[in-house]
Amino acid sequence: MDLKEIQNLIKFVAKSGASEVKLEMDDVKITIRTGSESDTTIVQQVPMQAAPVIQQQAAPAQPAAPVAETTVPETAVSEDSKYITIKSPIIGTFYRKPSPDKPVFVEVGTEIKEGDVLCVIEAMKLFNEIESEVSGKIVKVLVDDSSPVEFDQPLFLVDPS
Repeated sequence: MDLKEIQNLIKFVAKSGASEVKLEMDDVKITIRTGSESDTTIVQQVPMQAAPVIQQQAAPAQPAAPVAETTVPETAVSEDSKYITIKSPIIGTFYRKPSPDKPVFVEVGTEIKEGDVLCVIEAMKLFNEIESEVSGKIVKVLVDDSSPVEFDQPLFLVDPS
C-alpha cells in the first residue's frame, strides 16, 4: 500500500463519519481514529499470515431529515441579495445559546461586529463558537435551535449597512 492510497483511505474515513477503522494486510496494519481535533493514523509494518481484514466501528447514524422543495419568489431573492449570509463552517448541531439556562447569543435586530459570537455548533462532543466575520445587523436567523446543520449551510442573514 503506497502513501497515496493511505491518504485516500484517511480522507474516505473522515468523510464517512466512522470513529475508527482498522485495516490489516500482509505486511501493513493501519488504524485510523477520528473524534479528536486531528485524525490519528498509525501505520505499522507487521508480519502477518492471515488474509486481509477490515474492521469498522461506525458512529451512530443520524436519521436524514426529509428535504422539502420550495420555490422562492424572485422578489424575495432580490431582497435577500443585499444581505450577507453567514454559513456554517462545520457539520454539527446548531445552538443559539451557550447553555440551556443562558440567553441567546444574538436576536433579530442585534447589532454585531467582527469577532462577536453568533452561535455554537457541537461536533463530536466539541462545542465550537461561531464568530462573525462581518459587522452589521442580524436580519434573520435561518436555523432552529438544536437543529443539525451541514457544512456551508446558511445560518444568519446580516445587513452590512
